[in-house]
Amino acid sequence: MGKFTMRRISYTAPDAADQLTHLCRQLSLQADVVSPRGQALTEQVFGQALTPSQVVERICGDVRRQGLSAVLHYTEQFDKVRLTPDALRVEAAEFNAAHRSAAPAFLETIRRVRNNILSFQMGLVPSDAVLPRRDHHELRLRYRPLRRVGICVPGGAASYPSTILMTACPAQAAGVKEIAIVMPPTAMGANNPDLLATCKELGITEVYRVGGAQAVAALAYGVDGIEPVDMIVGPGNIFVTLAKKYVFGQVAIDCLAGPSEVVVVADESAKPAHVAADLIAQAEHDPASSILITWHGPLLDQVESAMASQLAKLPRGDLARACLERFGALVLARNPAEALEWTNRIAPEHLHLATKNADKLAEKIHHAGAIFVGHYSPVALGDYVAGPSHVLPTGGTARFASGLSANDFLRRSSVLTFTQQGLEAMAGDVRVLAQKEGLTAHAASVDVRLQSE
Repeated sequence: MGKFTMRRISYTAPDAADQLTHLCRQLSLQADVVSPRGQALTEQVFGQALTPSQVVERICGDVRRQGLSAVLHYTEQFDKVRLTPDALRVEAAEFNAAHRSAAPAFLETIRRVRNNILSFQMGLVPSDAVLPRRDHHELRLRYRPLRRVGICVPGGAASYPSTILMTACPAQAAGVKEIAIVMPPTAMGANNPDLLATCKELGITEVYRVGGAQAVAALAYGVDGIEPVDMIVGPGNIFVTLAKKYVFGQVAIDCLAGPSEVVVVADESAKPAHVAADLIAQAEHDPASSILITWHGPLLDQVESAMASQLAKLPRGDLARACLERFGALVLARNPAEALEWTNRIAPEHLHLATKNADKLAEKIHHAGAIFVGHYSPVALGDYVAGPSHVLPTGGTARFASGLSANDFLRRSSVLTFTQQGLEAMAGDVRVLAQKEGLTAHAASVDVRLQSE
């Protein structure tokens, strides 16, 4: 293994900002990045090379037309698991057995984290907004939870109880009654006892052994044994994310969350070992983007050296190293203002401000999924335990999208209640606008009520 080196970008390059943006967009949905294994599997299943978007369109279309048979077919093709319809849903006995066998310390952690998330998320839920006008009318904005929500939980390289917590708990805080979880039929997915124990602890009893684009399609359109949902949330690989994009409109989705990413903005007050650990932590997702931006030149070499040392000691060090070399960067800015300008342009999923006066710099950040302020606020806290959901916009979409929260599981309805007096007071304005738009029946629907009195 050769010497570890990361890509360097400096303000001295006239196209530094463009280099940085291009690097970050390598992992966006538009880039259609898929692993060599994924490409080979696609050719094996479909008999030809297809882009991820084409794969998703084919799978979702087949599930919509053929239902459960297509779901089971693609599960066998991609996950190499042949399921019968009866084995699709996890049974109650499996939840109970997993919960009984779970380590008490693990269950205690799940309960503490659940309480952290619920405490934060329940505080976000708004009350109905009411504007009364005495004897005239009352206007109300009413909130109601979605009836049924589907959650995608990955199950490839690792198991993710945190994903269940960070998606299901905000939904429960909003009052959603029906939650259906889909996980691949793997040892890291729906066959994982810790994940089933987590579901049991949260009171979730509807879990299906299916992943990938076929799981998203099954939730959106409904198939035998799986009732359609109103919203689909949760992270996944590019196929899951593109499938969510494909079914949007049939159902609501949270956001288009692609591969993970972090930008660390640091100055001379940051410890190189801390910054190195933050960058590596994201890179072990693979693929992921890890970028340091600083105006303190010596920090670049210090962090690179610390990363080389830490990578050599980590079980997934080789994987993270390859990811850092391909999608990472050490960036030198002229000053704090330029560093923040570049950060806002990137619009990262995770932003860690490891600087002096980090709280003041945070006020100048307009585009980021989650902002971690100060030297003792590593991204791992947000990933696992803090309270805000770790489902966040990636690939620059933080310019317009937000992280998942309890409010996303609420739908709003306007409720308008008028008296005769209130109708009379506004009738003239209705007539003017209706006449201007040529929609005379609108005006007539008001006049007929006033003329009949």
